[in-house]
Amino acid sequence: MQFGIFTVGDVTPDPTNGSTPSEYERIKAMVAIARKAEEVGLDVFATGEHHNPPFVPSSPTTMLGYIAAQTERLILSTSTTLITTNDPVKIAEDFAMLQHLADGRVDLMLGRGNTGPVYPWFGQDIRQGIPLAIENYALLHQLWREDVVDWEGTFRTPLQGFTSTPRPLDGVAPFVWHGSIRSPEIAEQAAYYGDGFFANNIFWPKEHFIRLIDLYRRRFAHYGHGTPEQAVVGLGGQVFMRKNSQDAVREFRPYFDNAPVYGHGPSLEEFTEQTPLTVGSPQDVIDKTLTFRESFGDYQRQLFLMDHAGLPLKTVLEQLDLLGEEVVPVLRREFAVGRPAEVPAGPTHAALVARAAADANGAAPSGEHTGRAGTDTLA
Repeated sequence: MQFGIFTVGDVTPDPTNGSTPSEYERIKAMVAIARKAEEVGLDVFATGEHHNPPFVPSSPTTMLGYIAAQTERLILSTSTTLITTNDPVKIAEDFAMLQHLADGRVDLMLGRGNTGPVYPWFGQDIRQGIPLAIENYALLHQLWREDVVDWEGTFRTPLQGFTSTPRPLDGVAPFVWHGSIRSPEIAEQAAYYGDGFFANNIFWPKEHFIRLIDLYRRRFAHYGHGTPEQAVVGLGGQVFMRKNSQDAVREFRPYFDNAPVYGHGPSLEEFTEQTPLTVGSPQDVIDKTLTFRESFGDYQRQLFLMDHAGLPLKTVLEQLDLLGEEVVPVLRREFAVGRPAEVPAGPTHAALVARAAADANGAAPSGEHTGRAGTDTLA
């Protein structure tokens, strides 16, 4: 089980004092947060991709490459790479380069984003969002697995005898998560390729995500990648902690009430009741997070959103201390209890290299993600 944090990189005024960080300060804060994540023993740091104010992470691989030089263990990921508006050739090259620089500590999460205008900014049509996601990933998947690619599709110029450089480290592509909050087509796509499915369940009630994850698990098995229980699932979450629950609620309320993503809507109490948001003590976070397995089954990666809504860097670093020291060690122990041996661990480059070697020798190590593409037609 992997634990980490993801950031959306928003530049939001602090509602308690009206101060707003500069873009420079916010970018540097994200780097400090990533370093702190490794320091407190987390496994993953993930950044979003946005091309509009008030967000700053328009170049995730630049940021992750910089963080790679300052960390040793941390898996560096995206919490969204826009598969619809980025050229698959550029994604293939950028992430393979990052893979080499970070000694394999890289994966990525593909998504369509939540900003409609980004499509025309990059010459695409939002009405083609799902077809773009399907076709662009088919090309990306091929670019990482074939040294010479001939390809023709609908949304970009054809490729003839093209080789993406550099080639993936150790001949193994970065692990791919397909992220979705609403689209069964994306769950189907993840299942077809035997990739991971990340349900960013931070806004909607769990019943919606139970259906999406169940669909992904069933189709993962249908395409021959293993049992439904061996499908690779990631979940989102949001937390704010203080030693005392009442202090956490009192301190976080003005940030919640004014946050661009959910302010001026449901009350804090309504939102915490209906979504994974937990505002309280470390024990409150432990208790609620442990219920996720009851709803979604054993899963591989849990990412928390912690640095948003104008929270100052000092507060976020304090949150990470609590997460790393008091919450994650307990969650690791509790999630390990009763976890079936055949459920795979969270994906790592070393595990994928071992998987490739075993496949080459005709053997399949148990408990590892297969990463095999399906043979049926994706429809």
